[in-house]
Amino acid sequence: MNRVLAAGLFLIAGFGVVVTLTKRPEPPRQAQVPVTMAQIKKGKSLFSRNCMRCHGPEARGSRIGPPLVHKIYEPSHHGDAAFFMAVSRGVRSHHWKFGDMQPVPGVKPEEVALIVGYVRWLQRKAGIF
Repeated sequence: MNRVLAAGLFLIAGFGVVVTLTKRPEPPRQAQVPVTMAQIKKGKSLFSRNCMRCHGPEARGSRIGPPLVHKIYEPSHHGDAAFFMAVSRGVRSHHWKFGDMQPVPGVKPEEVALIVGYVRWLQRKAGIF
């Protein structure tokens, strides 16, 4: 009986170690949705400098990058964390045939939050969500 109890405790402890070692890191923070026109304008300015070359004016896409004002990028399918990860790590091509997106160095998380807020504002304006 003691051996069965010891084996059970050993298995539980082992499971705890496995769960602890395989725990995923927390995803990047969610964007703060701009509440003022000044924040939206700042997000637009940052988008223009860092994203527009590929994603086009007002995030409507271009010959070399997909539109972000599209149902695929609504929050329930691509949450804000996906944008943070795309900027920091890049993205392997999966919805479109534009090729992989490279990381965008030099864009701070607080700037990404403003960019995401601007994109979400455009999406709401377009009736996507």
